[in-house]
Amino acid sequence: YLRRYAAGQSHPIYARTPRAGGTEEILFDANPLAEGKSFFRVGQAEHSPDHKLFAYAVDDQGSGRSELLEAASDFYIQEADKLDGVTVASYGATIDGTAVSLINCENRLGQKMSLTDYGAAMVSLELPDRSGKLANVILTCPDIAGFEACGMYFNAIAGRYCNRIANGKFTIDGTGYQLALNNGPHHLHGGVRGFDKYVWKFEPFSAAEGVGVRFSRTSPDGEEGYPGSVEAMAKYTLTHSGELVVELQGTTDKPTHLNMTNHNYWNLRGNGEILGHELLIHGSRYLPVDEGGIPTGDLETVEGTAFDFRTAKTIGLEINQLAGEPGGYDHCYAVEGIVGELRPAARLSDPESGRWMEIHTTEPGLQFYSGNYLNGETAAGGYAQRHGLCLETQRFPDSPNHPDFPTSLLRPGETYFHKTTHRFGVDQ
Repeated sequence: YLRRYAAGQSHPIYARTPRAGGTEEILFDANPLAEGKSFFRVGQAEHSPDHKLFAYAVDDQGSGRSELLEAASDFYIQEADKLDGVTVASYGATIDGTAVSLINCENRLGQKMSLTDYGAAMVSLELPDRSGKLANVILTCPDIAGFEACGMYFNAIAGRYCNRIANGKFTIDGTGYQLALNNGPHHLHGGVRGFDKYVWKFEPFSAAEGVGVRFSRTSPDGEEGYPGSVEAMAKYTLTHSGELVVELQGTTDKPTHLNMTNHNYWNLRGNGEILGHELLIHGSRYLPVDEGGIPTGDLETVEGTAFDFRTAKTIGLEINQLAGEPGGYDHCYAVEGIVGELRPAARLSDPESGRWMEIHTTEPGLQFYSGNYLNGETAAGGYAQRHGLCLETQRFPDSPNHPDFPTSLLRPGETYFHKTTHRFGVDQ
């Protein structure tokens, strides 16, 4: 089978095995393009290089050919029978009618991952506990409507700039830029409509190392106030050895700032609070912040504070020592080691299920967020406070305004690259 998915159509298009004469039978899953014209034929030679589909509409009896039609958007074309461990299905449509897909992946260990092109987000990640029972270990929404209504960036790619930029302002080469403000007086996770709120192009794959999806989108010059057009890529791989690998990449045609992350909400038990999870962070320094979550510019030692996770401890052990409303952890740690090299960042484990996760990253920072703003409402996916946690690998928050922080500046001819691996296992 061949399958074609169109980002601009209301439903996926399924293409059957080529017929005699080099033609294929194309069937709209629902809502045919025109009354009495639910089937389409297309010659193989009529696929353009950019994968746009040129089709002749015919009626259900195979006659009555009409004018040549050009698809409204690019199609992904792949021989599905070669994609072992990967299936693609419709995930409905966004409020504005854009079709959304659900990509399901399973590795040779039986671990399962589902993703959607809305926000290039993970929908589920099913891992076994010590008894072999699978459970989804990330927070999720029941459908695309739930993801659109959620304001918590569930499992999506946050960008252009994840985390906060003070007052939404920065200067590049003497030119000042004002970004959209969506977190009080500050800019958070890319603004009012960040990367998490767009439908991305996608290409599923099945390879020797594992199964997954490569997402891509163009962020145009001026989007949310950022300079430059950015070509962004996010690649998720569920390896056959039991790792989730997230690779993020970007290029620009003008100097800009780029800082992407995957915003997974983890709960290794699969439900309930995460306060009993044990966390170890490979960081002896953290970034103190003001009441708006903006770094003061200092790097302080964790020694003798509730921020010290150099030795594994339960998240709930000292969380009540942290001031503020609603309180809890929402701080960036400086990951030990050489920035740009893949090195240990954190280890999370759940004693009840036995599941554990080890994170390695090339990034300088790890933002630990203990789900403080989850409140059980629709905008929080219905989850209560501290029923999930985030371990976001990234540049430091507000780096554009702190020249002594690791830079997030990207210039034409340079390539932004960020790799994070998650290794999973079970303690018996």
